[in-house]
Amino acid sequence: MVPSRRKLPPLNALRAFEVSGRRLSFRAAAEELGVTQGAVAQQVRALEEHLGLALFQRLPRGLALTPSGAAYLMDVTRAFDTLGDATGRLLEQPDTVTISVTPTFAAKLLIPRLAELNAALPGVELRTVATEAISDFERDQVDIAVRLTRPPFPSGLEAKLLFHQELVAVASPHLVKDLPLPLSAEQLKARPLLHDALDHWPMFLRADGKLPGAVFNQTTLALDAALAGQGIALACRAFVAADLEAGRLVQVTDETMIKEPSFFLVRKRSSLPLAPRDAVWDWCVARLSLRVD
Repeated sequence: MVPSRRKLPPLNALRAFEVSGRRLSFRAAAEELGVTQGAVAQQVRALEEHLGLALFQRLPRGLALTPSGAAYLMDVTRAFDTLGDATGRLLEQPDTVTISVTPTFAAKLLIPRLAELNAALPGVELRTVATEAISDFERDQVDIAVRLTRPPFPSGLEAKLLFHQELVAVASPHLVKDLPLPLSAEQLKARPLLHDALDHWPMFLRADGKLPGAVFNQTTLALDAALAGQGIALACRAFVAADLEAGRLVQVTDETMIKEPSFFLVRKRSSLPLAPRDAVWDWCVARLSLRVD
């Protein structure tokens, strides 16, 4: 059997003793605690009986601490000060919201907008968990998730469509600077293709079997390779919109493809309003759905 780590007297009795010891008066302690003088005296008496020690000498006018009481008061006061400091630090912490997203979503859409989110919601601390795994809202303590999924959704979840997957083929302008654009499917097959774990190239090019080229376990890595001029990547337009607009990437074919499933914002339904979580949810809906600018 594991012994109890703490054998504490009743906390109300300790509080009555601490205030009485500071004020050296049951009457003054009662005024500070908002109770009757008799209640304070009774709590202190119960503490002395619990400890088997006299903590005060009762004088005609006020109290005097015994040597044991004076030593105990120092430690008890320090303990209450520690509790007060810990509570103050806890209440000063910002509201925290945890969002779970895929690594590519984090790198290409969320992280570039964190300064904007912080400016819009200065009292909220956003914690980002980048993972391909499906989060359990209870087990993983996740408030909001962005996932590649499709309806219907369980009744206990609320979901909002952010955008469909529109697949586009992109490359560094330096890689295709000598080629007339747009490229045909045959021209694409002849160029170095960059594959991610989803590997939509065979479907996009209507090819049988796997096509040659470097393989990456995450789309963001394939896009980094494309930015470095290593080949042509196939990705959701939302993830490359900023790079296309800035000219770091170019779309190398006119053909695009809408591929299910789509990206949804998901959270657990709650009967109670949760202001920080609701604020982040509304911001994501406003800034990350449909438009990606």
